[in-house]
Amino acid sequence: MRVLITGAAGFLGSHLCDRFLAEGHEVVGLDNFLTGHADNIAHLFGHERFKFLRHNISEFTYVAGPLDGVLHFASPASPVDYLEMPIQTLKVGSLGTHNALGIALAKGARFLLASTSEVYGDPLVHPQPESYWGNVNPVGPRGCYDEAKRFAEAMTMAYHRAQGVDTRIVRIFNTYGPRMRPHDGRVVSNFIVQALQGAPLTVYGDGSQTRSFCYAEDEVEGIYRLFNSSETMPVNIGNPNEFTVRQLAELVLELTGSTSEIVSHPLPADDPKVRQPDITRAKSILGWEPRVQLREGLARTIEYFRGLKGTPRLQPPT
Repeated sequence: MRVLITGAAGFLGSHLCDRFLAEGHEVVGLDNFLTGHADNIAHLFGHERFKFLRHNISEFTYVAGPLDGVLHFASPASPVDYLEMPIQTLKVGSLGTHNALGIALAKGARFLLASTSEVYGDPLVHPQPESYWGNVNPVGPRGCYDEAKRFAEAMTMAYHRAQGVDTRIVRIFNTYGPRMRPHDGRVVSNFIVQALQGAPLTVYGDGSQTRSFCYAEDEVEGIYRLFNSSETMPVNIGNPNEFTVRQLAELVLELTGSTSEIVSHPLPADDPKVRQPDITRAKSILGWEPRVQLREGLARTIEYFRGLKGTPRLQPPT
């Protein structure tokens, strides 16, 4: 196949480029480096089956040649990013999705939308199945991201029903691993960088809020299987093993050997109290479930951060 991946220089987008190339496909990567970074795909430049376009998918986009697939991963995805860039976030969820779907329609290509567990908002149902419609505050500070993705899902289904585009929707839950940005505001990267620097680990609220952390390798496997399936309705891809934020902080301290303390800060507005995917559909439709346990995935991620230029390298505990 020949596929277009938007957001190709981002955390997950770059891993997805690797996966498609490893399977023998051709990849056209597109990114404007708003939150992505060339370092994530530097190893692909010069690859005979990889082509890169520096471009903003929210603007008119032309891609030469045939395409078999369009995977739309372009979007700020961490609270730090979308709170600083709410308009760009809304644009890529609306105009960007519209443009990416238009390319899929014109090329007769399959389309996959990278949606998010944030469409469930601060959920009143736990764990969250795909049938749950969510509890989102459209005018809150997080609404720019939550509603951008909800709109993107609606537009994807409209193109599917009205234009016959072959579509897929993945709802991605908290994902971590190599190529996360050190200061992207996500809880895993925050804790690791703080621990390696010997700085206090900042926990919001009392740390009892829960998250479910899926290692990037597992996430990409689920996404790849969904793309190659015949399922057109949304599918949760995430790790159902639930941890409190404080438990995560304590595990990061253990694995880094850091003596940093844990400090509490006020809980941000509309911060979800719980987050856990119901992956029943992913198991039955895709035969997928995550394999990498949190301890193993964190150890790999910590080693990645230790290797970054300018990051202190605390030695792991003996």
